[in-house]
Amino acid sequence: MKLTFRAVEEAEPGQKLSGLFSEYRTAYLNWWAGEGLSGRPTYAECRRALSAYMPEIMGVYDQLCASVGGGDLEARFLSFYCPPRYLAGCSQAIWQGREPLLVRNYDYNPSAFDAVFLKTGWGGRQVMGTTDGLFGLLDGINDAGLTVSLTFGGRRAMGDGFGVPLILRYILQTCSALDEAEDVLRRVPCHMSYNVTVLDRARNFFTAYLAPDRPTVITRAAVATNHQERVEWTSHARLTASVERERFLLQRLTLHPETKEKFTGSFLKPPLYSLAFDRGFGTLYTAAYHPCDLSVELLWPDRVWRNKLGQFETGHLGVDYPDFQRQPLP
Repeated sequence: MKLTFRAVEEAEPGQKLSGLFSEYRTAYLNWWAGEGLSGRPTYAECRRALSAYMPEIMGVYDQLCASVGGGDLEARFLSFYCPPRYLAGCSQAIWQGREPLLVRNYDYNPSAFDAVFLKTGWGGRQVMGTTDGLFGLLDGINDAGLTVSLTFGGRRAMGDGFGVPLILRYILQTCSALDEAEDVLRRVPCHMSYNVTVLDRARNFFTAYLAPDRPTVITRAAVATNHQERVEWTSHARLTASVERERFLLQRLTLHPETKEKFTGSFLKPPLYSLAFDRGFGTLYTAAYHPCDLSVELLWPDRVWRNKLGQFETGHLGVDYPDFQRQPLP
């Protein structure tokens, strides 16, 4: 199985994003409507929610909607408001050395993945990161050095709120400091439970536990896998080896001081690196974000793809994955 990763730059929503959306339109809208449109909010409801919680990005939202044709379903999809359920694996951690470094694995279904690393300059703010639904971000960094990444929080609860990738985009578009990001994560409702780690250039960080049915909890956790303060969805934690991955990372941080290269390399091997593609939790990429020089490394076991916010290079990279039909759980 092969995916082609693309590094794309577009300062304002235009032809490049429109072209990408056209490629994915059928998959995006089928997913959005897959449980029936009666269960999804109307365009008016989506717009009201965005205006109430994220007014600063309404202009970009309108530009994006226009660039992809201005249709009702497209606009509802791009709002990320009350989307269908989606689950991911993922591990992320802050290196214990002096230099700020956030490393994460994204474990998900390859057939539901953009495979786009996008640099934008929306509203004058420089942002780069791995997209989800093109508007949202799975991880990323902005020109203030603020870095964010997400993992699924391991709970079944759903509620009225936004898909977390748009919340990450909103943080990077509007925040320059850790306290501003914390305010967003406390204020903006998330439709499912997620863990969001935020790191700045001074190596200050926190991990927020988001949930649709209880207040956000801000912690000093340097590690996040697929549960929050305790395991609440046992079968999912077992399927994704969430506890085992958390213990492995905590052990590396507390018992084994190591170079940043060795720490990053540990994400490319079990138990962090997953081959569970048959269950929808195979590792699609590893990302290592360096806030001090605003750079990122996208990594796979046999290659590294580097990029930098101030010297962004577009291009594409083919990545081969194992035949997921024959791969056991890690």
